[in-house]
Amino acid sequence: MAKHINLQKNYSLNQSGYQLKLPLNIETIIPEDDSVRLLSQFVEAMDLADLYSTYERINSVSPRTLLKIVLYSYMNGDYSSRSMELNCKRDINFMFLLEGAPVPDHATFARFRSIHFAPCSKRILAEMSNALFDLGEISGETIFIDGTKIEAAANKYTFVWKKAVTKNQTKLLIKLADFVAECEQLYDLKIVYGDTVKMKHVKKLRKKLYALKQSDNVVFVHGIGKRKTPLQKSIETLEDYLSRLKKYNHQIHICGGRNSYSKTDHDTAFMRMKEDAMGNGQLKPAYNLQHGVDSEYITWLTIGPQPTDTTTLVPFLKDAEEHLKFKYKNITADAGYESEENYVFLEENGQLSYIKPANYEISKTRRCRNDIGRMENMEYDAESDAYICRNAKRLVPDHVRHSKSKTGYRSEKTIYKCEDCSGCPYKAECIKGSNCKTPLEERTKTLQAAKTFLKCRQELICFQ
Repeated sequence: MAKHINLQKNYSLNQSGYQLKLPLNIETIIPEDDSVRLLSQFVEAMDLADLYSTYERINSVSPRTLLKIVLYSYMNGDYSSRSMELNCKRDINFMFLLEGAPVPDHATFARFRSIHFAPCSKRILAEMSNALFDLGEISGETIFIDGTKIEAAANKYTFVWKKAVTKNQTKLLIKLADFVAECEQLYDLKIVYGDTVKMKHVKKLRKKLYALKQSDNVVFVHGIGKRKTPLQKSIETLEDYLSRLKKYNHQIHICGGRNSYSKTDHDTAFMRMKEDAMGNGQLKPAYNLQHGVDSEYITWLTIGPQPTDTTTLVPFLKDAEEHLKFKYKNITADAGYESEENYVFLEENGQLSYIKPANYEISKTRRCRNDIGRMENMEYDAESDAYICRNAKRLVPDHVRHSKSKTGYRSEKTIYKCEDCSGCPYKAECIKGSNCKTPLEERTKTLQAAKTFLKCRQELICFQ
């Protein structure tokens, strides 16, 4: 049997070292038009004084280099700090950004994002947008605003509702008042010298009960087969009431102007999402992310707990105007941003609004155009400020209703009422709604009109 002879043996198979080949310079390997070069150039031109001010001592890797690595990792859809550490060891683009510095560990990237980058992220975004404006990449004239809801990394069953907490707090305060009166009668004390029980009275009662415990040498007992004294029961009940009251006050303080929040993420609010797997409109903890686009660049971002887009436009524009070196003149948004407050703000701020009317789609339907009860289908007499219906009857102003929104904006609506609806042959078509207890024959047609809102909407339609 012939023996096989291997003439070419791999002598370097078990060797610890390998022969290196040129080029050794990483910069010569990366193409000149690579995105990593553009990112590095942008970050080098930015003013990062706010970022550096968050450091007391700078380590071997500068904050500017860490910012480059984090942004480049985000550009490639990788948000893990451990992946950033691994890429700095393997990827030549990350090595190019390191510029020969030692590789930071994943904890360094995590601390950089949460402690240093987060407080000055708005300023860094403004620096980027201002640089794009100086280069002529964005117009600085027109911005397109839209929002999206991002579900928070919090359990959907950890909700706290402000309305429920307020209701429980009111019940607890009533119990506290009754408990103070009961203790006054039981222990022959005089705490309240008026009709209202305040927190100072509750604290005074607590102090007196503990003084009674010490003077009578009462020993608290716990467990099965032990009988508690009335004084121990009173003190334990009072401590329970005070702890619950403290919890309610803390929850209301966390809510602030919101209606809800999550126990595992206090910055969120519960809102309806587009992704509704159950199909029941379930509320989930989420954030409302607003972004403004100019020439395909996202030039500004805000995030908040507002469940709708209507109340986000004014804070968004104020925040952008505060940080950016230029001011947008044309504001474009969808129907979710239409409100009287937004119209008035844009007019006072010298900006043109291109907001889609909320009734635009429904106004094109045949059903809407043939609805004789709608305000848009009635003739308006500007001189006498009256609407004329199908039966040639006049709807004149009856009274003015004032309202205040959650943001503090005060608006007014004029209520128009028909002078005479008796015997009208079009009443069934004109007056809608079957839940009213008043018979249709006795009802009178009314309209609500926000004159400021209608004026702004009409000016927008005429301008377009």
